[in-house]
Amino acid sequence: MIKAVISDFGGVLTSPLIEGFLAYQEESGLAVEDLGRAMAASAEADGEHPLFELEKGRISEHEFGRRLEAHLDGRFDLVHLRTLYFERLSPNRPMIDFMRELRGRGLRMALCTNNVREWEPLWRAKLPELDEIFELVVDSAVVGMRKPDPEIYELTLERLELTAPDCAFVDDIEINCEAAAELGMRAIHFQSAEQTIAELESVLG
Repeated sequence: MIKAVISDFGGVLTSPLIEGFLAYQEESGLAVEDLGRAMAASAEADGEHPLFELEKGRISEHEFGRRLEAHLDGRFDLVHLRTLYFERLSPNRPMIDFMRELRGRGLRMALCTNNVREWEPLWRAKLPELDEIFELVVDSAVVGMRKPDPEIYELTLERLELTAPDCAFVDDIEINCEAAAELGMRAIHFQSAEQTIAELESVLG
């Protein structure tokens, strides 16, 4: 029997994350693919992927921006990207309401998110009822590990004092779901609120 639901934040409880990046592409003329290539170049030069380091809290938002600027001839404006990202990010109300309903049905609820330390006040503001619904928040930038590394799933289970088969896991990134499934969770790849709610209901019986 499933005792807990572990959910991602961005892209599951919010609108798709790509919308903010596409808005930045439109306004700056800097393609999303250019950002990807700059991150790859930074990873090769520094021996570590800048986004992964940012989401693990090992480098600051400022340092992340500096590393990308070095491979984009100074054309990258992280403050502008962050502004557009959060302007375009909106709550996915059907999913949030369903998560609240599950809490009311007696399920344990946890949030496991890859995020940026400096952005915590901004993303939490998008979900004022977060602490009402979720008893546990595992933020990659706070704990120093990120999905799909197994350690962050194991930490979440440890803090819930549950085993992997006790839990359903929801994420909009397939590789994160695959990692959860490998540990024994019932993983659901979010593609829409309707599909995810139906699959969760099926898993919960």
